[in-house]
Amino acid sequence: MGATMLYVAFSVFTLCCINSGLAQRTPTISYISQEQIRDIGGTVELICSVQYAPEYPVLWMKVDRNRQSDPLPISTGSSLIIRDSRFTMRHDTASSTYVLLIKDIQETDAGYYQCQVIISVINKISAEVELQVRRPPVISDNSTRSVVVSEGQPVRLECYSNGWPIPRISWRRENNAILPTGGSIYKGNVMRIAQIRKEDRGTYYCVAENGVGKGVRRNIAVEVEFAPVITVPRPRLGQALQYDMDLECHIEAYPPPAIVWVKDDIQLSNNQHYLISHFATADEFTDTTIRIITVEKRQYGQYVCKAANKLGTAEKQVELFETSTPDIRYRLFITWNRSQQTSSFSCYKVGTFIIMSNLIFRQFIQPG
Repeated sequence: MGATMLYVAFSVFTLCCINSGLAQRTPTISYISQEQIRDIGGTVELICSVQYAPEYPVLWMKVDRNRQSDPLPISTGSSLIIRDSRFTMRHDTASSTYVLLIKDIQETDAGYYQCQVIISVINKISAEVELQVRRPPVISDNSTRSVVVSEGQPVRLECYSNGWPIPRISWRRENNAILPTGGSIYKGNVMRIAQIRKEDRGTYYCVAENGVGKGVRRNIAVEVEFAPVITVPRPRLGQALQYDMDLECHIEAYPPPAIVWVKDDIQLSNNQHYLISHFATADEFTDTTIRIITVEKRQYGQYVCKAANKLGTAEKQVELFETSTPDIRYRLFITWNRSQQTSSFSCYKVGTFIIMSNLIFRQFIQPG
């Protein structure tokens, strides 16, 4: 090989070595922390190691991947830019590592943190790490709070929750009663009931869980409007003349119905012959009683209990017939005095009020 050829080969080799050496010394990010998951109040270290960058600025930035906000500069080199005592910056010159420490982590700290090496005005290299902040579930305001619906109509119950990880939603009923969808638990944000029945009314629980804390629950009241349904415990009752007698009807309806007693197409009212009372045991249940005082001959016959609300009407008959032997029933009433923590008892028989006892018990009897 001639001298000229040897010179050319040496020159090419030298250029390659120089270029290779220069390429190796271009700043690089040799390490960035992997995804970090922390609880609120915890601490996290975000680590960024660089090579060949002693003369270049190294920055930590918080960036918005959806570009809904501008990047937030946090540090440059070993100095913090933001004034927040929860943030600390540590620089290890030996390993050229920049460590961003965040204490007392808040929900707003979640996001992407980017380590940047600024090479020129138009050139930079970067790597990023996501910080996920575990948050307990919170049920959203756009979830169902209560429902009032007529029997037979469809119902849609909705429940949404914020938190991280994304919460799981399940539905239950009070006392673990069977859901209209079947079973005691339904999973999903929306529970649909094709045709609700009056038996489906009550309290439903939307439960949101994600493994952080104990989860959260919202009570949803489902009120079902339905026409009155009347039951009569004793359709036929016998009583002797000159004795009192109570006729009873149990009514189930929502909204609460208007209730009347009728005899011979005449609506009855309270007077010296009749005493009508209504007792609501719950929003949907009402017991009504008509007391016939000192029964007379003309008061025997059919009595009609009627109930009506906006969804319909119902009626049942109760017959009072004459007997030679009086029907004497004893009734026990218990009155609770909350302020004195005592109970008083009294007993009477139909037709003649008889005090059997008026005993005071302290601490032994508690109200139901």
